Parts: sequence; C-alpha cells; structure tokens
Amino acid sequence: MHEITQLLGILCSRRYAGLSPRQLVPQLADEGLYLASESTLYRLQLQHGLRARKTAPTRTHVSRACTVHRASRPNQVWSWDITLLPTTVRGLYLHLYLVMDVWSRRIVGWHVAMRSSAAIAARFVIQACRDAKIDPRGLVLHSDNGTPMRGSTLLATLQWLGVIASFSRPHVSDDNPYSEALFRTLKHTPAYPRLPFVDLESAQRWVANFVDWYNGAHRHSAIRYVTPDERHFGQEHRVLRQRRDVYEHARAANPRRWSRGIRNWTPVAQVILNPDRSAGVQLETRHLP
Repeated sequence: MHEITQLLGILCSRRYAGLSPRQLVPQLADEGLYLASESTLYRLQLQHGLRARKTAPTRTHVSRACTVHRASRPNQVWSWDITLLPTTVRGLYLHLYLVMDVWSRRIVGWHVAMRSSAAIAARFVIQACRDAKIDPRGLVLHSDNGTPMRGSTLLATLQWLGVIASFSRPHVSDDNPYSEALFRTLKHTPAYPRLPFVDLESAQRWVANFVDWYNGAHRHSAIRYVTPDERHFGQEHRVLRQRRDVYEHARAANPRRWSRGIRNWTPVAQVILNPDRSAGVQLETRHLP
C-alpha cells in the first residue's frame, strides 16, 4: 500500500503530472530511481481516474517516395516543413519554418515569417547550415511538394550548397512524416497558447521556448526516450548505460517482479527515410515524434 501511495503521489505531483508513463519511467531512471513499469503506472492512472482514455488515431497506409535515405549520425538527413500559426487578426497567419535532424530528432533551425516563399526558405536553409556549423555538401534535405519547397530560388540554393533535395510522393501534401509528427507535438503540447499570437515577436518568443524544451528536455519515444540534444551531441550512450544499470539494480533487488529481461536501452543505430518495404528494408525506429 505504501508503494502505491508513493506512485500516486508522483503521478499527481506538479513536476510529473504532465508526463505520460512512457515519459515518466525513463525520466525517473535518469534520476537513479525505478519504482514500477509503464503498464503499472497506466493501470494506476486508469483505476484512479488520473487520465482519460484516448481514442487511437485512425492510421492510413502511405507509400513513401522511391529514394531511400539512411542516417547513422547527425547532419546526414534533415526534414523541413512550414506550418501556420494563428494571429489575433482573422484570416492572418504567421508561417513557422522548422528543420529537424532525422537521426537525432533535434530541431536544427527555425524561423517565423509573415509569409511563405522559396526565397525565405533559401535564406532559412543557409542560416540553418551556418548555425549547425556543417559542410552542407551531401546533406539530404527532405520536404513535401509545397510551392516554397519546389521554388526555383530554393532549388538553386540547394544546388549551390551541394544539398540533395528529397521530396515526398507527387501530389501528396502530407507525406513528410518526421516534420508532420514534430508539428503535432508542437501544437498539442500543454504549453501551446490557448489564444492566437498578438504579433510576430510573441510568436518568436514562444517558438524559441518550445525549441529549447523540445531539444533539451523532451524525451523522444523513437530514440529510447533520450532527448534530441543528448543524441545529437553524443551523450545517449552514457544516459542509456546509466538507465540499464538502474534497471539491473532494481531486478537484482526484487527478481520475482521481473518475468522477462530488462527493457532494451540499446541506442538506435540507424534511421531510414522513405524505406523500400518491397525490398525488405525496415525502419529502425517505428515511432515518430
């Protein structure tokens, strides 16, 4: 009973209440603590009405583009897209440009503008490469088939930089899974404003805070619940090794609670963009952010 009371206290605490059990268990492990499995925490949430049940989203099968891109380290494959941010002026939207590293899931560049265009996108990509301090030659930049993505100014800039342009299937507007998932996270985080943005500056401030949180604090389900920064900057091996030690200690202390081996805390080696399933290529990471 004491153990259940302790778990309920954690689930209801201000610090952890916003985390799902899948996020909470790795975070506690990073703090050197193992109390229960995800399934136990989900069961307690359901029994005590701490979280409403969610309806599973309807999934549609989508075939990806023909070219397969593999990433086994940072700055090999990037994905970018533009989403709209509402303003207090009816019918007026701000345009958020975001580019992420597919291997680490780290946001490597962002920009809020009053409109979307290939010219703005070209400057945005150049600045992202500068900020990342990389040689862009050979970098794969994936996007959907939107007008700015196909604009001659951007395509000429990518050719000048030596960047390889990668596109989703023709005539499919929602075939860019990594960026789509990132935007879903952005717009469904509890911190997303309930009211529209009053101006460009307020949107920029909020996006800057979101990027800091996403890169530095968000434990990503597709990369063993390490943060994008930890993976991007080579810290994931230390973090995952520490978690494995915590789990091994918990199993040694109470072996009867462990009917199987401990959770897999091996780093994800490779991420594949546009996997060719007909040729037997499989995704290393099946969950998207």
